[in-house]
Amino acid sequence: MVPPSGVFHNQGEVCKLKKALYGLKQAPRAWFEKFSTVISSLGFRSSDYDSALFVRTTSHGRIILSLYVDDMIITGDDVDGIDEVKLQLAKKFEMKDLGPLRYFLGIEVAYSRKGYLLSQSKYISNILEQARLSDNRAIDSPLELNVKYAPSDGVPLADPTLYRTLVGSLVYLTITRPDIAYAVHVVSQFVVSPTTVHWAAVLRILRYLRGTQFQSLLFPSSSSLELCAYSDADWAGDPIDRKSTTGFCIFLGESLISWKSKKQDIVSRSSTEAEYRAMASTTTEIVWLRWLLSDMGISLSQPTPMYCDNKSAIQIAHNSVFHERTKHIEIDCHFTRHHLQHGTITLPFISSSLQIADLFTKTHSIKRFRFLIDKLSMLSVNAS
Repeated sequence: MVPPSGVFHNQGEVCKLKKALYGLKQAPRAWFEKFSTVISSLGFRSSDYDSALFVRTTSHGRIILSLYVDDMIITGDDVDGIDEVKLQLAKKFEMKDLGPLRYFLGIEVAYSRKGYLLSQSKYISNILEQARLSDNRAIDSPLELNVKYAPSDGVPLADPTLYRTLVGSLVYLTITRPDIAYAVHVVSQFVVSPTTVHWAAVLRILRYLRGTQFQSLLFPSSSSLELCAYSDADWAGDPIDRKSTTGFCIFLGESLISWKSKKQDIVSRSSTEAEYRAMASTTTEIVWLRWLLSDMGISLSQPTPMYCDNKSAIQIAHNSVFHERTKHIEIDCHFTRHHLQHGTITLPFISSSLQIADLFTKTHSIKRFRFLIDKLSMLSVNAS
């Protein structure tokens, strides 16, 4: 680093640090390299599909360690081995053992006979306090039915700082709240130049959260270890650029473990094309999850069903002949078809009325919205 003021040095000389300091660009990498070296010496192997996931397998069982900067979760069936690992790490680093997992990076973890409950109720409380809402109204859905927003709607905000801060907080909140994923996806598109109309949309999301603050994501203890996916798309849903929206959700047994609501990068020429691009994105996530689960000791012998409500898109995946109307999406076709032929996925058809991924592509009536949320294994838990 550049020598600090008052330190004598010749021109062009710099200081070589013996230890990495917080605030330096290289500090996170230096810390991770140090931790990786230590944890590897204890018999752990870094996952090939998540570099912050470390696994150790012995005759006594398996230990899994997940690291986020300098916070970690340790779990596994080798109880004595976990105690030994904590003891060895404490010799190398200054550590604090917080006991059974209750709170991690703003995520609250509760235990019940039904399974694990993940929520962010305290985080929601902080967001509501930051927004300084002047009323206590609660709303039944995060967005109005069939609402569409444009950059030109309303009057530009004089100071967009609070809007950007709240939207950023809402993005993090979607970690345990898939019910607001689509709404947050919508308001995130206007952080550059938000208007009064976009601000009203954010306030509506906050009022919805006020009424559902203690809603939790349930991971049932009796759940199986088989993957199941739902893929959907809303064709040309954006009124400005006519791009489609991809939505998918993936379950491990009855536990919802992955979901996404995202505008597609390319304008699709038909609903079939939009659905097929969504299938390709879902396939990518399925492949990664299967690899990650394998690293954690969960071997999936059966193909993962990916439910789609578009028969034409399913037929394209099965058909090895490219037609005039599909040649421009050849890469997506090859990718999805490859994993279909190799037994990674299957493509069963599902009625649009039962398509769970529909929640992540558009707005819905309150009745339909509640129906879809019930399928996600979300529970409302009292504050007590």
